[in-house]
Amino acid sequence: MENLQIKESAPAAKKTFMDRVKVVGPGAIITASFIGPGTVTTATRAGASFGYALLWAVLFSIITTIILQEMAARLGIIGQKGLGEAIRDQFTNPILKFGTMWFVMISIGVGCAAYISGDLTGTSIGLSTLTGWPVKVIGPAVGLIILFFGLKGSYKLIEKVMIFLVVVMSLTFIVTMIVAMPNVGGILKGAFIPAIPDGSVLLIIALIGTTVVPYNFFIHASTVQERWNKPEYLRESRWDIYVSIGVGGLITAAILITSATVIRGLDVQNVADLSLQLEPLLGTWAKAFTAIGIFAAGLSSAAATPLGAALTISSVMKWENGMKNPKYKLVFASTVIIGIIALLFDFEPMDVILFAQALNGILLPGVAILLLFIMNNKKLLGEYANTLKTNILGIIVVLVCTFLGLYSFVGAIRTFLGM
Repeated sequence: MENLQIKESAPAAKKTFMDRVKVVGPGAIITASFIGPGTVTTATRAGASFGYALLWAVLFSIITTIILQEMAARLGIIGQKGLGEAIRDQFTNPILKFGTMWFVMISIGVGCAAYISGDLTGTSIGLSTLTGWPVKVIGPAVGLIILFFGLKGSYKLIEKVMIFLVVVMSLTFIVTMIVAMPNVGGILKGAFIPAIPDGSVLLIIALIGTTVVPYNFFIHASTVQERWNKPEYLRESRWDIYVSIGVGGLITAAILITSATVIRGLDVQNVADLSLQLEPLLGTWAKAFTAIGIFAAGLSSAAATPLGAALTISSVMKWENGMKNPKYKLVFASTVIIGIIALLFDFEPMDVILFAQALNGILLPGVAILLLFIMNNKKLLGEYANTLKTNILGIIVVLVCTFLGLYSFVGAIRTFLGM
């Protein structure tokens, strides 16, 4: 490939702050994807149950996500392939090739259907508790909004919407944290001195598992190609990743810190419990702030889920024209419709979440290993393949993902069986 001969180069002129802001794009979609109702609820429970002690898990999950998403973005920019296409082309043995293809498509497709069901249900319950509007009105309404954006087939529109939602979540949750006036010393201790309090293991896994999401690797490898197609853009892509995912970590941390400050010791049943405790600080704005945050988190995560399913299957099947392909739109629409049906027919939210968690337990280690394997393909990536240092970091991350995945899978199965 000719573009492999082009080295990363320093920008011709010093970039202004606005130039750097304009670089943000694909990374923001990843952040919008993993900040959903599950992340909001998990971070709220972590803070309420263990104070600031689990902040280190948030920091660890962000570092892990940055390492893996950088690989996915580098694959898209240098190889000009989606992760699904790269997986398909990696193997020549027909059994390995088609076995891996169908494993990825079925797991991601079914997993995304389960995730969007949980996202729509969680968003609807949270908003219903705060506003009094019926769950079965809120859920389908959010689903139809997502369907509209998805069927437009415009990457730029989706990117702008996701960036806007990330900004809304940032302002909502970070302002709320500042108003709560947390203990700075406690925050620093929780972030940089790892601790595993009794009974916290499942929440630690949940905090990491809601951030490191398998279908986000597929989304990132595909969406970066809409913005960048030469090696000299790697620097911009990395800046986008560091800023966007860093902001995502700050949002998660802000939710945990706020709950640790104002509802420590409270048994959290719903994220709306946080709103009640914020009323002395925010007055009548408490419900509005919480409702806006939940809506933005739910809409962004639920929108990314069918995007992940559609881009993954499109990439594996090598469908052309990206988001404008009718087959892409069919997969996107089908995923959203499944989520709406699950909501209308009263599927138990916890069962849906556990099912998605079990699939994630199988998929995360497998996809992380495949990504690491592909990133060492010098025929595809040339000098931009993983270095020894990157491989060491990648192997550590893969081992952690494997442990978390197996633990999550076993835990979900035990819960299903009532053990």
